[in-house]
Amino acid sequence: MADSLLFNPRTYDPAQFDPETRRLLRATVDWFEERGKRRLIEDYRSRAWLADFLAFAAKEGLFATFLTPASAAGHEDQRWDTARIAALNEIFGFYGLDYWYAWQVTILGLGPVWQSDNTAARARAAELLAQGEVFAFGLSEKTHGADIYSTDMLLTPDGSGGFRATGSKYYIGNGNAAGLVSVFGRRTDIEGPDGYVFFAADSRHPAYHLVKNVVDSSKYVSEFRLEDYPVGPDDVLHTGRAAFDAALNTVNVGKFNLCTASIGICEHAMYEAVTHAHNRILYGRPVTAFPHVRRELADAYVRLVGMKLFSDRAVDYFRSASPDDRRYLLFNPMTKMKVTTEGEKVIDLMWDVIAAKGFEKDTYFAQAAVEIRGLPKLEGTVHVNLALILKFMRNHLLNPAEFAAVPTRLDAADDTFLFEQGPARGLGSVRFHDWRPAYDAYAGVPNVARFREQADALCEFVTTAAPDEEQSRDLDLLLAVGQLFALVVHGQLILEQARLTDLDEDVLDELFSVLVRDFSAYAVELHGKDSATADQQRWALGAVRRPVVDEARSGRVWERVEALSGAYEMAP
Repeated sequence: MADSLLFNPRTYDPAQFDPETRRLLRATVDWFEERGKRRLIEDYRSRAWLADFLAFAAKEGLFATFLTPASAAGHEDQRWDTARIAALNEIFGFYGLDYWYAWQVTILGLGPVWQSDNTAARARAAELLAQGEVFAFGLSEKTHGADIYSTDMLLTPDGSGGFRATGSKYYIGNGNAAGLVSVFGRRTDIEGPDGYVFFAADSRHPAYHLVKNVVDSSKYVSEFRLEDYPVGPDDVLHTGRAAFDAALNTVNVGKFNLCTASIGICEHAMYEAVTHAHNRILYGRPVTAFPHVRRELADAYVRLVGMKLFSDRAVDYFRSASPDDRRYLLFNPMTKMKVTTEGEKVIDLMWDVIAAKGFEKDTYFAQAAVEIRGLPKLEGTVHVNLALILKFMRNHLLNPAEFAAVPTRLDAADDTFLFEQGPARGLGSVRFHDWRPAYDAYAGVPNVARFREQADALCEFVTTAAPDEEQSRDLDLLLAVGQLFALVVHGQLILEQARLTDLDEDVLDELFSVLVRDFSAYAVELHGKDSATADQQRWALGAVRRPVVDEARSGRVWERVEALSGAYEMAP
């Protein structure tokens, strides 16, 4: 029997969606399955551009259906629906991050357009999507990275209401083929933020010069340069502070996609790893008979389930967001930072088991082990996202507000607020619902109760031993605190989704035994920080807990892992 918690192409039926969404998701899975594993791996190894995949997507209207908001739609199935976007992210991750990347940077490229009131540019984007074109997001630069305050893309007024743009952009996905590139720059005649401009460029224009692909991959992560590129009124998407906000709000939308891509990678790799380990005989018995192997694979499995539960619940908060409910601004960097680093741990645990097999050229695992590393480093590093998460800690832990319950959001609705987020500031004032009821609902699960002790201890730390003004400048110490807080938020949404989906309590208990160990490890790390005070050191050691051990429970969870052996293998 297939594990209902993991994506399996053999049994996949996205019945939760409308008929056209189901058709497109299933058609995408079938396209990859018919292509076969040998071709998938060969294209990855040969760095082949994704022309045939993009031709399939164009023929099916895949990107146009999923990425055209209802306000620009040409037919009733087109909308911006985060739930089905997340489902497609997982599928792309499952078959290869190169495919996901072309889609992801198209999402980023569309962000400034769908936030714009430039009707001509919006109509052009909708038409390009209908034609099967991809998009690009021209924000970062070689010298400044994503420091948009320092952009060297300069727009000089041309005297007739337009501009001439000159400058280069670096690390820009799809820059080789994008029908529209959303480019961030600044005017030469206006100082400060009022001079920012977001404009639309075409990679096929003679004044657009493609320099190179900066990575050795099928992903085309380009460097390009504009030389005296003409920017007319119909090309201008945003000006002034609105351009700055559009940049950050676009990343808010696109950052979320990394978590479900990471989940897809881990799922495919897990089928391979468990099948290999269970069928490999050492010293007269399967590798999976060894206790340490069982622990590592079981830990990988429950971590992966936790990634899925958290990400699925985060979708609901994205889709229910409004000017009065901006909780998604915490859950977004959590999906980006916490879920993707969990993905790295999942791959590492499995790799410790399958060892040399993980390097073999005929496995998906070999590319998974490489590609899983990229996701925590895209759309901001782990450190950047942890620092962002910390801005919400005090309000989340200690200052809850009343909110109506957020339901599971699988309805066929357009997520309009994502393109109406408004000014990208005021994070410290964002309020959250009380995190404790999610834990209270599972107080009878031993390791949830044990972890709750640690979460309560963190509240005590924030109240009595929080970093002082000088320590607040010590990012090394703050990041350790951020990891502790992230675990509490991670556990909260896992528990909310567990309740909504009636998750097997054995799996939940085993997952929280892992989280108890993680919290203890981060507490010990905080204890060892150079600037930790005596009170903080005492608190840290006092927060260490041992998980509740239950051999029967662990055995039942192991049976679920063992059943993954042979449950899926991609056709040759």
